[in-house]
Amino acid sequence: MIVPFLSLDSIHASIKQEVLSAIEEVYSANSFILGEELNTFEKQYAKATEVNYCVGVGNGLDALKIALLALDINEGDEVIITANTFFATLQAVVLVGAKPVLVDVNQKDGLINCELLEKSITAKTKAIIPVHMYGNVVDLSSILKMIEGKEIYLIEDNAQAHLATYNKQFTGSFGHLNATSFYPGKNLGALGDGGAITTNNQLLADKCKAIRNYGSSEKYYHDVLGLNSRLDNLQAAVLSVKLKYLSGWTEERKRLAALYSKELLGVGDIRLFEIEECVEPAYHLFTILTEHRDELATFLKEKNIQTIIHYPVPIHLQKSVAYLGYKKGDFPISEKIANTILSLPLFVGLSNEELKYVVAQTKLFFSVNNLLNA
Repeated sequence: MIVPFLSLDSIHASIKQEVLSAIEEVYSANSFILGEELNTFEKQYAKATEVNYCVGVGNGLDALKIALLALDINEGDEVIITANTFFATLQAVVLVGAKPVLVDVNQKDGLINCELLEKSITAKTKAIIPVHMYGNVVDLSSILKMIEGKEIYLIEDNAQAHLATYNKQFTGSFGHLNATSFYPGKNLGALGDGGAITTNNQLLADKCKAIRNYGSSEKYYHDVLGLNSRLDNLQAAVLSVKLKYLSGWTEERKRLAALYSKELLGVGDIRLFEIEECVEPAYHLFTILTEHRDELATFLKEKNIQTIIHYPVPIHLQKSVAYLGYKKGDFPISEKIANTILSLPLFVGLSNEELKYVVAQTKLFFSVNNLLNA
Protein backbone atom coordinates (compact mmCIF):
# COMPACT_ATOMS: atom_id res chain seq x y z
CA MET A 1 0.00 0.00 0.00
CA ILE A 2 1.18 3.54 -0.80
CA VAL A 3 -0.08 6.37 1.41
CA PRO A 4 0.78 9.93 0.32
CA PHE A 5 1.04 12.69 2.86
CA LEU A 6 -1.52 14.72 0.92
CA SER A 7 -3.76 13.94 -2.01
CA LEU A 8 -6.29 16.29 -3.57
CA ASP A 9 -7.61 13.58 -5.91
CA SER A 10 -10.79 12.84 -3.98
CA ILE A 11 -11.78 16.46 -3.47
CA HIS A 12 -11.03 17.54 -7.00
CA ALA A 13 -12.69 14.52 -8.61
CA SER A 14 -15.90 15.13 -6.66
CA ILE A 15 -16.23 18.79 -7.71
CA LYS A 16 -14.50 18.68 -11.09
CA GLN A 17 -17.47 19.66 -13.23
CA GLU A 18 -18.50 22.48 -10.89
CA VAL A 19 -14.99 23.88 -10.91
CA LEU A 20 -14.60 23.63 -14.66
CA SER A 21 -17.96 25.35 -15.15
CA ALA A 22 -16.91 28.14 -12.81
CA ILE A 23 -13.63 28.59 -14.66
CA GLU A 24 -15.40 28.59 -18.01
CA GLU A 25 -17.71 31.38 -16.85
CA VAL A 26 -14.73 33.55 -15.92
CA TYR A 27 -12.99 32.67 -19.16
CA SER A 28 -16.04 33.57 -21.24
CA ALA A 29 -16.57 36.85 -19.40
CA ASN A 30 -12.96 37.90 -20.06
CA SER A 31 -12.85 39.55 -16.65
CA PHE A 32 -9.97 38.33 -14.52
CA ILE A 33 -9.00 40.98 -11.96
CA LEU A 34 -11.20 42.60 -9.27
CA GLY A 35 -14.40 41.31 -10.82
CA GLU A 36 -17.73 39.87 -9.79
CA GLU A 37 -16.34 36.44 -8.86
CA LEU A 38 -14.00 38.04 -6.34
CA ASN A 39 -16.78 40.15 -4.86
CA THR A 40 -18.97 37.07 -4.57
CA PHE A 41 -16.32 34.96 -2.88
CA GLU A 42 -15.42 37.73 -0.44
CA LYS A 43 -19.04 37.98 0.65
CA GLN A 44 -19.40 34.20 0.88
CA TYR A 45 -16.22 33.72 2.93
CA ALA A 46 -17.16 36.59 5.25
CA LYS A 47 -20.56 34.99 5.82
CA ALA A 48 -19.10 31.52 6.32
CA THR A 49 -16.70 32.76 9.01
CA GLU A 50 -19.21 35.23 10.49
CA VAL A 51 -17.32 38.45 9.89
CA ASN A 52 -18.42 41.62 8.15
CA TYR A 53 -15.70 41.92 5.54
CA CYS A 54 -13.28 39.80 3.56
CA VAL A 55 -10.53 41.13 1.29
CA GLY A 56 -9.03 38.66 -1.17
CA VAL A 57 -5.27 38.98 -1.76
CA GLY A 58 -2.51 37.17 -3.60
CA ASN A 59 -1.28 34.84 -0.84
CA GLY A 60 -1.01 34.33 2.90
CA LEU A 61 2.23 36.27 3.31
CA ASP A 62 0.71 39.28 1.59
CA ALA A 63 -2.38 38.97 3.78
CA LEU A 64 -0.18 39.38 6.87
CA LYS A 65 1.88 42.14 5.29
CA ILE A 66 -1.15 44.14 4.11
CA ALA A 67 -2.77 43.78 7.53
CA LEU A 68 0.34 45.24 9.16
CA LEU A 69 0.50 48.07 6.63
CA ALA A 70 -3.18 48.86 7.12
CA LEU A 71 -2.51 49.28 10.83
CA ASP A 72 0.40 51.65 10.07
CA ILE A 73 2.94 49.32 11.62
CA ASN A 74 6.47 50.09 10.48
CA GLU A 75 10.00 50.89 11.63
CA GLY A 76 10.31 51.31 15.39
CA ASP A 77 7.25 49.20 16.16
CA GLU A 78 7.36 45.80 17.80
CA VAL A 79 5.14 42.90 16.80
CA ILE A 80 4.91 39.84 19.04
CA ILE A 81 4.74 36.46 17.29
CA THR A 82 5.16 32.83 18.25
CA ALA A 83 8.52 31.11 17.85
CA ASN A 84 6.72 28.01 16.55
CA THR A 85 5.23 28.92 13.19
CA PHE A 86 5.85 28.96 9.45
CA PHE A 87 8.46 31.53 8.41
CA ALA A 88 5.91 33.81 6.70
CA THR A 89 4.64 35.06 10.06
CA LEU A 90 8.06 36.46 10.92
CA GLN A 91 8.84 37.53 7.36
CA ALA A 92 5.76 39.73 7.09
CA VAL A 93 6.83 41.70 10.17
CA VAL A 94 10.37 42.14 8.85
CA LEU A 95 9.15 43.23 5.42
CA VAL A 96 7.19 46.18 6.81
CA GLY A 97 10.24 47.30 8.78
CA ALA A 98 8.96 46.40 12.24
CA LYS A 99 10.79 44.33 14.84
CA PRO A 100 9.52 40.78 15.44
CA VAL A 101 9.53 39.83 19.11
CA LEU A 102 9.40 36.06 19.45
CA VAL A 103 7.71 34.21 22.30
CA ASP A 104 8.04 30.51 23.09
CA VAL A 105 5.07 28.14 23.14
CA ASN A 106 3.31 25.88 25.62
CA GLN A 107 4.60 22.34 25.74
CA LYS A 108 1.07 20.97 25.97
CA ASP A 109 -0.24 22.39 22.69
CA GLY A 110 2.61 24.01 20.77
CA LEU A 111 0.76 27.34 20.79
CA ILE A 112 1.99 30.72 22.03
CA ASN A 113 2.54 30.88 25.78
CA CYS A 114 0.30 33.70 26.96
CA GLU A 115 2.20 34.25 30.22
CA LEU A 116 5.43 34.80 28.29
CA LEU A 117 3.54 36.89 25.76
CA GLU A 118 2.27 39.29 28.42
CA LYS A 119 5.80 39.70 29.80
CA SER A 120 7.03 40.58 26.30
CA ILE A 121 4.71 43.56 25.86
CA THR A 122 6.55 46.89 25.90
CA ALA A 123 5.74 50.50 25.11
CA LYS A 124 6.78 49.74 21.52
CA THR A 125 4.40 46.79 21.07
CA LYS A 126 2.00 47.65 18.28
CA ALA A 127 0.50 44.25 17.46
CA ILE A 128 0.31 40.59 18.43
CA ILE A 129 0.05 37.84 15.81
CA PRO A 130 -1.05 34.56 17.40
CA VAL A 131 -0.91 31.57 15.05
CA HIS A 132 -3.51 28.79 15.14
CA MET A 133 -1.00 26.05 14.43
CA TYR A 134 -1.98 22.72 12.85
CA GLY A 135 -5.65 23.76 13.05
CA ASN A 136 -5.60 24.06 16.84
CA VAL A 137 -6.58 27.38 18.44
CA VAL A 138 -4.66 29.84 20.60
CA ASP A 139 -5.99 31.02 23.99
CA LEU A 140 -7.71 34.06 22.50
CA SER A 141 -9.53 35.06 25.67
CA SER A 142 -6.27 35.61 27.52
CA ILE A 143 -4.81 37.67 24.67
CA LEU A 144 -7.91 39.82 24.31
CA LYS A 145 -7.92 40.44 28.05
CA MET A 146 -4.28 41.49 28.16
CA ILE A 147 -4.63 44.04 25.34
CA GLU A 148 -7.92 45.47 26.58
CA GLY A 149 -7.57 49.22 26.97
CA LYS A 150 -4.16 49.21 25.27
CA GLU A 151 -3.28 50.50 21.81
CA ILE A 152 -2.24 47.04 20.65
CA TYR A 153 -3.74 45.35 17.62
CA LEU A 154 -4.62 41.66 17.34
CA ILE A 155 -3.94 39.99 13.99
CA GLU A 156 -4.86 36.30 13.84
CA ASP A 157 -2.76 34.11 11.56
CA ASN A 158 -5.55 31.77 10.52
CA ALA A 159 -3.85 30.04 7.59
CA GLN A 160 -4.10 26.59 9.18
CA ALA A 161 -7.45 26.87 10.91
CA HIS A 162 -10.30 27.43 8.45
CA LEU A 163 -13.60 26.89 10.33
CA ALA A 164 -11.93 26.13 13.64
CA THR A 165 -13.79 27.66 16.58
CA TYR A 166 -13.02 29.11 20.00
CA ASN A 167 -15.99 29.25 22.36
CA LYS A 168 -18.14 28.46 19.30
CA GLN A 169 -16.85 31.53 17.42
CA PHE A 170 -14.85 31.06 14.25
CA THR A 171 -11.16 31.82 14.28
CA GLY A 172 -10.30 34.67 11.97
CA SER A 173 -13.10 36.73 13.51
CA PHE A 174 -11.50 37.85 16.79
CA GLY A 175 -8.74 40.14 15.60
CA HIS A 176 -8.77 43.72 14.41
CA LEU A 177 -7.54 42.12 11.19
CA ASN A 178 -7.04 38.43 10.42
CA ALA A 179 -4.92 36.83 7.71
CA THR A 180 -5.31 33.52 5.97
CA SER A 181 -3.89 31.52 3.07
CA PHE A 182 -5.60 29.53 0.34
CA TYR A 183 -2.45 27.68 -0.73
CA PRO A 184 -3.59 24.47 -2.50
CA GLY A 185 -2.81 22.22 0.45
CA LYS A 186 -4.79 24.27 2.96
CA ASN A 187 -8.20 23.08 4.18
CA LEU A 188 -9.71 25.60 1.77
CA GLY A 189 -7.21 25.62 -1.07
CA ALA A 190 -7.14 27.36 -4.43
CA LEU A 191 -5.62 25.98 -7.62
CA GLY A 192 -2.62 28.20 -7.03
CA ASP A 193 -1.68 30.89 -4.56
CA GLY A 194 -4.32 32.94 -2.78
CA GLY A 195 -5.12 34.53 0.53
CA ALA A 196 -7.50 36.82 2.37
CA ILE A 197 -7.89 39.28 5.20
CA THR A 198 -11.02 39.33 7.36
CA THR A 199 -12.28 42.04 9.70
CA ASN A 200 -15.38 43.59 11.24
CA ASN A 201 -14.04 47.11 10.67
CA GLN A 202 -15.14 48.75 7.41
CA LEU A 203 -12.41 51.41 7.47
CA LEU A 204 -9.71 48.76 7.82
CA ALA A 205 -11.32 46.62 5.11
CA ASP A 206 -11.35 49.57 2.71
CA LYS A 207 -7.73 50.37 3.54
CA CYS A 208 -6.70 46.76 2.87
CA LYS A 209 -8.54 46.86 -0.46
CA ALA A 210 -6.62 49.97 -1.45
CA ILE A 211 -3.26 48.58 -0.35
CA ARG A 212 -3.73 45.34 -2.31
CA ASN A 213 -4.35 47.42 -5.46
CA TYR A 214 -1.35 49.75 -5.64
CA GLY A 215 -2.82 51.90 -2.85
CA SER A 216 -5.71 52.87 -5.08
CA SER A 217 -9.38 53.12 -4.10
CA GLU A 218 -10.21 54.73 -7.42
CA LYS A 219 -8.44 53.88 -10.67
CA TYR A 220 -5.32 55.99 -11.25
CA TYR A 221 -5.69 57.74 -7.87
CA HIS A 222 -3.22 56.51 -5.25
CA ASP A 223 -3.78 57.88 -1.76
CA VAL A 224 -1.36 55.46 -0.06
CA LEU A 225 1.56 53.33 -1.15
CA GLY A 226 0.40 49.78 -1.77
CA LEU A 227 1.13 46.43 -3.37
CA ASN A 228 -0.07 44.44 -6.33
CA SER A 229 -1.67 41.53 -4.49
CA ARG A 230 -5.15 40.66 -5.68
CA LEU A 231 -6.96 37.35 -5.52
CA ASP A 232 -7.85 36.84 -9.18
CA ASN A 233 -11.33 35.97 -10.40
CA LEU A 234 -10.37 32.47 -11.54
CA GLN A 235 -9.12 31.52 -8.08
CA ALA A 236 -12.08 33.24 -6.43
CA ALA A 237 -14.51 31.27 -8.58
CA VAL A 238 -12.80 27.99 -7.66
CA LEU A 239 -12.79 28.89 -3.97
CA SER A 240 -16.50 29.70 -4.09
CA VAL A 241 -17.17 26.17 -5.30
CA LYS A 242 -14.95 24.61 -2.64
CA LEU A 243 -16.33 26.77 0.15
CA LYS A 244 -19.72 25.06 -0.19
CA TYR A 245 -18.12 21.78 0.86
CA LEU A 246 -15.64 23.05 3.45
CA SER A 247 -17.83 22.29 6.48
CA GLY A 248 -18.27 18.66 5.43
CA TRP A 249 -14.59 18.30 4.64
CA THR A 250 -13.74 19.69 8.06
CA GLU A 251 -15.96 17.11 9.73
CA GLU A 252 -14.15 14.39 7.77
CA ARG A 253 -10.81 15.70 9.02
CA LYS A 254 -12.12 15.58 12.58
CA ARG A 255 -13.28 11.99 12.11
CA LEU A 256 -9.91 10.88 10.77
CA ALA A 257 -8.06 12.72 13.52
CA ALA A 258 -10.22 11.03 16.15
CA LEU A 259 -9.31 7.63 14.70
CA TYR A 260 -5.62 8.47 14.78
CA SER A 261 -5.86 9.74 18.35
CA LYS A 262 -7.64 6.60 19.53
CA GLU A 263 -5.33 4.16 17.78
CA LEU A 264 -2.05 5.88 18.73
CA LEU A 265 -2.91 6.38 22.40
CA GLY A 266 -0.18 4.82 24.51
CA VAL A 267 1.97 3.73 21.56
CA GLY A 268 5.65 4.06 22.44
CA ASP A 269 6.55 7.56 23.55
CA ILE A 270 4.13 9.23 21.13
CA ARG A 271 2.57 12.38 22.52
CA LEU A 272 -0.26 14.39 20.99
CA PHE A 273 -0.89 18.08 21.44
CA GLU A 274 -3.72 18.85 23.85
CA ILE A 275 -6.92 20.58 22.77
CA GLU A 276 -8.86 22.81 25.13
CA GLU A 277 -12.55 22.03 25.76
CA CYS A 278 -13.62 25.39 24.30
CA VAL A 279 -11.85 24.62 21.01
CA GLU A 280 -13.09 22.81 17.91
CA PRO A 281 -9.94 22.38 15.83
CA ALA A 282 -9.86 22.27 12.04
CA TYR A 283 -7.12 19.58 11.85
CA HIS A 284 -5.14 21.06 9.00
CA LEU A 285 -2.43 18.64 10.13
CA PHE A 286 -2.28 15.61 12.39
CA THR A 287 0.98 15.81 14.30
CA ILE A 288 2.68 13.51 16.75
CA LEU A 289 5.72 14.06 18.95
CA THR A 290 8.34 11.38 19.54
CA GLU A 291 12.00 11.27 20.49
CA HIS A 292 12.40 8.71 17.70
CA ARG A 293 11.00 11.02 14.99
CA ASP A 294 13.74 10.65 12.39
CA GLU A 295 13.93 6.88 12.69
CA LEU A 296 10.14 6.58 12.55
CA ALA A 297 9.94 8.81 9.47
CA THR A 298 12.56 6.68 7.73
CA PHE A 299 10.77 3.48 8.70
CA LEU A 300 7.42 4.75 7.41
CA LYS A 301 9.02 5.91 4.17
CA GLU A 302 10.32 2.39 3.64
CA LYS A 303 6.73 1.22 4.09
CA ASN A 304 5.55 3.68 1.38
CA ILE A 305 4.04 6.11 3.88
CA GLN A 306 4.90 9.75 3.32
CA THR A 307 5.30 12.07 6.30
CA ILE A 308 6.43 15.69 6.65
CA ILE A 309 8.11 17.69 9.40
CA HIS A 310 6.37 20.97 10.27
CA TYR A 311 8.93 22.56 10.72
CA PRO A 312 12.50 21.20 10.93
CA VAL A 313 14.24 24.56 11.55
CA PRO A 314 12.67 27.02 14.02
CA ILE A 315 12.17 30.48 12.54
CA HIS A 316 14.65 32.15 14.93
CA LEU A 317 17.43 29.88 13.66
CA GLN A 318 16.88 30.63 9.97
CA LYS A 319 19.99 32.16 8.36
CA SER A 320 18.09 35.04 6.75
CA VAL A 321 17.19 36.53 10.13
CA ALA A 322 20.41 35.82 12.01
CA TYR A 323 20.79 39.60 12.37
CA LEU A 324 17.93 39.58 14.89
CA GLY A 325 20.37 38.09 17.37
CA TYR A 326 18.42 35.01 18.42
CA LYS A 327 20.42 31.87 19.13
CA LYS A 328 19.92 28.18 19.81
CA GLY A 329 18.41 27.70 23.24
CA ASP A 330 16.43 30.94 23.28
CA PHE A 331 13.10 29.14 22.74
CA PRO A 332 13.64 25.62 24.10
CA ILE A 333 10.10 24.30 23.69
CA SER A 334 9.82 25.45 20.08
CA GLU A 335 13.21 23.91 19.39
CA LYS A 336 12.17 20.66 21.07
CA ILE A 337 9.04 20.52 18.93
CA ALA A 338 11.12 21.06 15.78
CA ASN A 339 13.24 18.06 16.74
CA THR A 340 10.41 15.71 17.65
CA ILE A 341 7.34 16.60 15.57
CA LEU A 342 6.07 14.50 12.68
CA SER A 343 2.97 15.08 10.56
CA LEU A 344 1.14 11.94 9.46
CA PRO A 345 -1.03 11.68 6.33
CA LEU A 346 -4.34 13.50 6.78
CA PHE A 347 -6.57 14.59 3.93
CA VAL A 348 -10.14 14.30 2.72
CA GLY A 349 -10.24 11.01 0.87
CA LEU A 350 -7.81 9.18 3.16
CA SER A 351 -9.45 5.80 3.57
CA ASN A 352 -9.88 3.93 6.84
CA GLU A 353 -7.69 1.20 5.40
CA GLU A 354 -4.91 3.65 4.62
CA LEU A 355 -5.12 5.22 8.07
CA LYS A 356 -5.07 1.81 9.74
CA TYR A 357 -2.01 0.90 7.66
CA VAL A 358 -0.22 4.04 8.90
CA VAL A 359 -1.15 3.17 12.47
CA ALA A 360 -0.13 -0.48 12.10
CA GLN A 361 3.26 0.42 10.68
CA THR A 362 3.81 3.02 13.39
CA LYS A 363 3.06 0.42 16.04
CA LEU A 364 5.34 -2.04 14.25
CA PHE A 365 8.19 0.46 14.37
CA PHE A 366 7.96 0.78 18.12
CA SER A 367 7.52 -2.98 18.51
CA VAL A 368 10.52 -4.12 16.46
CA ASN A 369 12.68 -1.53 18.18
CA ASN A 370 11.45 -2.58 21.63
CA LEU A 371 10.06 0.90 22.25
CA LEU A 372 6.43 0.07 22.93
CA ASN A 373 6.79 1.03 26.58
CA ALA A 374 9.22 3.89 26.00
